[in-house]
Formats: sequence, C-alpha cells, structure tokens
Amino acid sequence: MIAAILGLGFGDCGKGLFVDALCRRWGAHTVVRFNGGAQAGHNVVLPDGRHHTFSQVGSGAFVGAATVLASPVVVHPSALAVEVERLEALGVDPTVLVDARCRVNTPFHQAAGRLRERRLGHGTCGVGVGETVRHELEHPENVLRYGDLVHPALTMQKLDAIRRDLEAVADPAQPDEATVLTDPGVSERWLLRVTPLLRRFPPASPARVAERLNRPGTVIFEGAQGALLDEDAGFHPHTTWSRVRFDVADAIATEAGVGGDVLHLGVLRTCATRHGPGPFPTWDPALDVLPEPHNAGDGWQGPFRRGHPDAVLLRYARSFVGRLDGLLVSHLDDVDRVELRWCEAWDRDDPFTAVPRHAPGRLGRADVLERYAETLGCPVRYTSVGPTWEDVREAGDPDTPRA
Repeated sequence: MIAAILGLGFGDCGKGLFVDALCRRWGAHTVVRFNGGAQAGHNVVLPDGRHHTFSQVGSGAFVGAATVLASPVVVHPSALAVEVERLEALGVDPTVLVDARCRVNTPFHQAAGRLRERRLGHGTCGVGVGETVRHELEHPENVLRYGDLVHPALTMQKLDAIRRDLEAVADPAQPDEATVLTDPGVSERWLLRVTPLLRRFPPASPARVAERLNRPGTVIFEGAQGALLDEDAGFHPHTTWSRVRFDVADAIATEAGVGGDVLHLGVLRTCATRHGPGPFPTWDPALDVLPEPHNAGDGWQGPFRRGHPDAVLLRYARSFVGRLDGLLVSHLDDVDRVELRWCEAWDRDDPFTAVPRHAPGRLGRADVLERYAETLGCPVRYTSVGPTWEDVREAGDPDTPRA
C-alpha cells in the first residue's frame, strides 16, 4: 500500500503523530519526504516520554521505517547531521536515502534568507529553504545538489559561486548573518562538517530510490507545511517555497514505477492554527488556553495562533490539493476544553480583511468530525485524543485495538 499524508491548513496539524501511528498500524517500511525541507517540525511523542521534532528524517523512524528524501526536497546536510545525532541519543539509528538530485541548503542560503526576513517580515522558519529555491530560479547554473557533494572540488566551486551570488544581501548592521556571506572560509568548514554524513548517507540514484519504494509492504509519503501555504495557491507573500499538493507525491511514485493509486489522506486539527504572520480570519486569542508544548511563539516563525475551524478555507484547500480519500483529525480532546465555533462564511472574499460568520452553537467532537467530512466530501478515517500513537483510533470506533 502507498499512502500520502498532507496537511490541509497552515501546518502544525499533527502529521508526525499520524505518520508514527500509521507506520505502526500498517507496518510501513519507508517514509518518503516529498516537499519542503528542514523547516518541517513534526512532533512525535512516545508513551515512554521520549520526544523528537522531526525535521528531515521521516516521522516513522522510531519504529524503524527508513527515510527517503525525494528529489523535490531541499536538503540541509548540517541540520540533518544534528538531527541524526539527536535521534541516536534517543536510541534510534535512522536509515536515510537522499536522492542525488535534491537541492542543497547551505549556510549562505540560511544567512541570506534571515537577512531578507528581517527586512520584509513575510514569515520564515529561518533555515534558508525559500532562499535556496529563490537562488535556483535566479542562478540555475550555480545550484548545488546532493550528488555534487561527493566531488569536493565541484562543491567548493559552487559554494563560492553561491556566496558571491548572495553577498549583495549582506547588511553591515546585522553582522551575525552578514559575516557568513563575506567569509570565504565558511565553505571549507561547512564541507568538513557534512563529510561524515555523506559517508553514512551517500547520494542515492533514482534507481536506488525506486528499488526502495517498490519493496513489498507499505510506504507512507509525509508532506511538510500545510496546503494553505502552497507556493502557488497560498496567500502571498506569506507562503512557502514548495508545492503542498498530493500530485507531488503521485509523481514521485509514478517515476519510481510504483503501481496502483496512492491513498490520499488529509490532516486537520480540531482548531485551526497558524505559526507566524499572514491572513487568519478565525484567529481567536481566547483559544490560547489550549496547551501547546512544542510550538513556541518566539524564534523566526513568530507567534503561534489558534482559530476556529473555517469552512471557507477548507473548501479552498479542497479545490487544489487533489483527490481526497480520507481525513485524519488530531487534538479531538481540545474540543472539550474551549468553546469552538464553526465558521460557515466570510463577510468579504479577501482573507486579509475577512470577518468570519459563525454558525450558532458550540461544537462537540461529533460536530467537528461531521462538518469536516461534509465540507471536504470524504470520511474521517482516524482521530487522535492525545499526543501519542496510543491515542490514535479509527473514527467512530473508540474500542478499536490500538496499533
């Protein structure tokens, strides 16, 4: 079986929780990251208290599922090395296949992205994924790919070109980032840092990726960010530099020669969320009483906000993400803690200025699930009432044996 999991909102909906739970339930051998890059923050909490925020490694690593970083992913090698070290400290020995065609996120992209963010304030995670994509569009001849890293001379040549391409962004008033762009020695130090990672996870050819995906058993494609941040359909300028749609996963499966349809599962949270700036018509500070142990309001992303479920945005996401076969709904227990209302319409079409019109009455658990299913035209398949895989159940059957 092949399944793709994609967030239908602005992110932070529980993708990591469901990937971990479904890897256990379905015995998945591989998790494929198919969009975005190191700005993903997919939290998995285990019943024994261990916790990890998965950034590039797939969220099935706790149960031994290998990770494939497919060709659309922007790979941050030094961040990947740190993530692997943290997982090893938790007793996990991850297996990672990185497609040789993946673009590489360098210290220069990260510094330039942060400098632009301080000037523009559009919203960023501060790791340079968007800047890497921007650089590819402006200087395609200097793109550094993961397969290049095993050729030190070529890598150093491209790193120097990238630094020179981005040096104009340097701001003397912000020396912490500007120094990275003006110091030629950064390239050599960075390459030395990532060389051990390359020995452990050498570039994988498309044929090697295809072999992995065609093994008997289950493969889960794990999306990053949320559909409402899609680079084309999101609300500019507060978007991600990534296509957050099911057809990206479908194309990877097709290229690998995987037969059969990919099961498309959309992830939602009972309350809407948004991390950072951008339009959010149903935002309600009264919902801040809900616990949020893994999403702080500081750092590059900015405040973490909560809002009421919004049928207008759900219908919009449904219009471009592709076929939907089922829904995964997290944080169902939050419905018991706050007065949650259903936004059925806006008073104007512009999401930046819209004022929501709420249906009368407070939502209960069944109300949320029924309205999600009705609005999106597909059934709720699994829900969660807590942070671990033990809290994930098949919808409508609380006594279903756990994974």
